[in-house]
Amino acid sequence: MEESGPAVIGSRQSDLNKSFKLAIRSLLTTCSKEEFGKAFDRFSSSEQNSLHRLFTQVITSLHENIENEFESLCLETQVGAALDTVEQFVEEQSLDPLFSEKTNVMDVVCDLTTAKKNEICDLTCMLERVEEQNRLLKARLELLKKGRQDFSGMTEVVEKLRSGIAYYGTYNNGFHDPELMG
Repeated sequence: MEESGPAVIGSRQSDLNKSFKLAIRSLLTTCSKEEFGKAFDRFSSSEQNSLHRLFTQVITSLHENIENEFESLCLETQVGAALDTVEQFVEEQSLDPLFSEKTNVMDVVCDLTTAKKNEICDLTCMLERVEEQNRLLKARLELLKKGRQDFSGMTEVVEKLRSGIAYYGTYNNGFHDPELMG
């Protein structure tokens, strides 16, 4: 495969690569010959030199292998494309005059949730008040219906009582009271 030139990488991808390489170097550093000699003081000077060269070759090879594996993994998982997309979003937001750098998504979510909970509470209270008013109106309506029925029954009783009194007054021993007749 021929490459047409090095791919242009974004600053975030470049920063990631630099950070990774710095981390690897700090983990896999070679030590000086003096330090190496102190660690292997039972070996002869020529053996120490050979061991130090071998150690340096192993460290260098590890650096290369780890860096190559990291680059391969980044290519496989398309880290560069993802970081470029992130960089593009950040750039777009920095150009957006309505975007506030101080906006915290979790704060917005919390505020929105609180507002919706308060709205639900208000609507629930309003619904409970209306249901209570409906219950009271139904009870009052039932009382009025019963009262009207009771009143119509009382009218019949009063009429029967009047007619009974009138009948009693007319036919009881000849006693007759015109006021009771009504």
